[in-house]
Amino acid sequence: MRPELIQASDLLRRNSPEAVAEAIRLLQNTVFSFSMKMCGHRQDAEDTAQEVLFRSMKHLTKLQNPSALAAWLYTVAKNRCHRMRSVAGASPSARLSLDELMPDQDELRELLLDRSISPEGKLLHAEERRLLHQAILDVPTPLRMVLVLHDMEELSTDQVAQILDLQEGTVRVRLHRARLALRKQIPLRLKAAALKRSSRTKKAALRKKRAAEPRKPKECRELFANLSEYLDGRVKPEMCDSIQAHMERCPGCVAFLRDLRAAIDRCRSLEVECDPNVAARLQTMLTEEYLRMME
Repeated sequence: MRPELIQASDLLRRNSPEAVAEAIRLLQNTVFSFSMKMCGHRQDAEDTAQEVLFRSMKHLTKLQNPSALAAWLYTVAKNRCHRMRSVAGASPSARLSLDELMPDQDELRELLLDRSISPEGKLLHAEERRLLHQAILDVPTPLRMVLVLHDMEELSTDQVAQILDLQEGTVRVRLHRARLALRKQIPLRLKAAALKRSSRTKKAALRKKRAAEPRKPKECRELFANLSEYLDGRVKPEMCDSIQAHMERCPGCVAFLRDLRAAIDRCRSLEVECDPNVAARLQTMLTEEYLRMME
């Protein structure tokens, strides 16, 4: 869970004007950032932050712990985002198979050659942050919702399941697909910034080429299906031993795992801030409304 929500929950219990104002600032930043990651439109995100927090005013005093506060805010924000033009326009039935998300032979060769990328040494500059944000928005909406809540808003699997009304197993599957989809989109966005994407004809030729490539070995396919569980430390000991043994003899999978971990770390590092002037006006308005209600 984001530390801002824990801090905001503590500040609201103090109930002083200064504490309330700071709590409102933290909450509006949280809702705005979540909305931007989901819808990608600044005006929509500002409207969402205002509406969600106004609707939450009468409930804030009843939400006595950070978990309850997070569940309420993200549920209301999620419902509001689903009505946004960008999210509503996305295909809710988009499905990405593991075969679509697995790298082809050319990509694996590139990953093996490029050992210079490390999540620790990769700083996100302004242009890279913009491209990363676009890559996140390219992930299909049902998968993106899980990715944002779990990896970016730092909620646990059971909290995400509660907010989205899903089984925890479904959350884990969608999270893995979302991470793989993001890993695939990041280099596409980076390359598109330097060179225009190929024409439809070339794309069709590329798809045909990939379809003709031999399928990955069964052992590699099973590994890809469990990579997120492995990264999050959720696999059973025997499965962990099997994955590590496979890694020792498969440099392509090692390179892919390193690239996937880098994509997840970049995703977690992205923060989207509200315009300071808009944020200040909204904070003042919401703080006055909260204190009025308390009186």
